Amino acid sequence: MIEPGLTGGRVDGIGVYTGALLRNLPQAGCEVQPYSWPRLRGAPGDITVGRALARSFASASLADLVPAMPRMHMPADIFHVTDYRVARMDCPVVATLHDALPIKYPEWCNPRFRDAKNWLQVKAARKANHVIALSHFAVDELVECFGADPRRISVVPCGVDEEWLSAPAPQAVAATLAAHGLRAGYYLFVGTLQPRKNIERVLDAWLMLPEALRKERQLVIVGVQGARSELLVRRLRAAIDNGENVVWLASLTSAAALREVYAGAGVFVFPSLYEGFGIPVVEAFASSVPVVASNTSSLPEVCQGAALEVDPLDSGAIGDAMLALVRDDALRARCIAAGRLRAEQLTWRDTARQTAAVYRAVLNH
Repeated sequence: MIEPGLTGGRVDGIGVYTGALLRNLPQAGCEVQPYSWPRLRGAPGDITVGRALARSFASASLADLVPAMPRMHMPADIFHVTDYRVARMDCPVVATLHDALPIKYPEWCNPRFRDAKNWLQVKAARKANHVIALSHFAVDELVECFGADPRRISVVPCGVDEEWLSAPAPQAVAATLAAHGLRAGYYLFVGTLQPRKNIERVLDAWLMLPEALRKERQLVIVGVQGARSELLVRRLRAAIDNGENVVWLASLTSAAALREVYAGAGVFVFPSLYEGFGIPVVEAFASSVPVVASNTSSLPEVCQGAALEVDPLDSGAIGDAMLALVRDDALRARCIAAGRLRAEQLTWRDTARQTAAVYRAVLNH
């Protein structure tokens, strides 16, 4: 069972991960029934994925504070929570905890929910029978920040659907690019606009590139506005208004269109300051797009040398890598080939297989 969560139509990394498991776990021998937490005072129609759980997460959390209260009943062998909203149930619970961002870097998070989310994540690490981390880097973070027991953590990496390893139809790519005013060969970033994604330095690096190159190759930012991104949004809009070759696609929600936008890119730029995994990097690898990635957090573990890794705090280094991947044909070819090989090792089918193995280990414990 999967708890997909309510995202209001926005698909972030947790949503991509949850959807991939829903699609692929049945092939790994699991019968899956999705459930979502209802809002405390919500209507039944608020649930967009699966069935509504018997209680809201708020009421289930309050019940957990009373030792005499019976555990929440679930008609399941195991319940898998794909984010931090863990409640005690009368079946084993597996929780995927993606990172320790709110505790480690609170200044990057929404202050309205930060304290509550920190408390919930610490509780989640202790309520779950077993925790799935997406990288070995994330394990260390969960142990350090949440006090999670490393003996109850398994690493299961993310991936891509295998269709990403085949190029989309050229006519579909051309149509999507035309619809959004894109010219093939652009620099691309994909991710929610938020401080840890380091998009301001991507913009700084792009503005340092030779003017002729900026006129030739757009900078394309794909992602919805997230917390604490007001300054970035103002800078993006100012760059666009000033005639810079910058495109911000804030409403690209189609998975097919996203794949086609990747296919049209010349270089993928992802110098994130902090990632528990970094799914967009693998999507770019699978799309045969060379990658500039940061040399921090989980990204070296995910890339395994297939990207040009840079100091994410150094805009000049980011720009140098962006320039190298369009001017050095041999380097570009090596990065594309290495990225393809890495993407072939990271598929959602394999993520589901390893996740099912965790379920079986928990049930047999």
